[in-house]
Amino acid sequence: MEPGSLPPGRRDAVGHPTPEVVVVIDAPAWRAAVPRAEALARRAAEAAWAEMLSDGFPLDNAPIGAPAGGMTVLLTDDRAVKRLNGQHRGKVKPTNVLSFPGEGFGHLGDIALALGVVRREARGAGRRIAAHLAHLVAHGTLHLGGHDHLEAGEARRMERAEARILRRLGMPNPWRGVT
Repeated sequence: MEPGSLPPGRRDAVGHPTPEVVVVIDAPAWRAAVPRAEALARRAAEAAWAEMLSDGFPLDNAPIGAPAGGMTVLLTDDRAVKRLNGQHRGKVKPTNVLSFPGEGFGHLGDIALALGVVRREARGAGRRIAAHLAHLVAHGTLHLGGHDHLEAGEARRMERAEARILRRLGMPNPWRGVT
């Protein structure tokens, strides 16, 4: 390797860097709720990363030419997410997904999902839990890349990206029928 060059890292089919996605199942009930939850979460994160690269989105956590780095997806329960939400956002309640951007070169960040909230939301929307999991992992990954939804234009751009990501995964548009 040349001095100062970066290791090649993982690449997708068109040569873009892809993150190393580590999925940790902290709540065993995820395995019963979503068969192959680990593989689905990994595919959703990788598809979100590929979407950001193909869309030309400026990735805040990825210097140009750098390997994609790594991220962690934690599949846990409502109690753990409630604790994280309280510690980091001052909101003492569980939420569906939390994103924590990385703090150093090569660490894209971490995402945590609460099974109970995800299950309730999926049922309420008449969706499969697996499809909702994929959507929320994609959503969290977009946040790690710098996307946000605080303003209407940003929200719409993020929703369109999520719809494209779910289409890549062969899943329904999570925004269809939502008003």
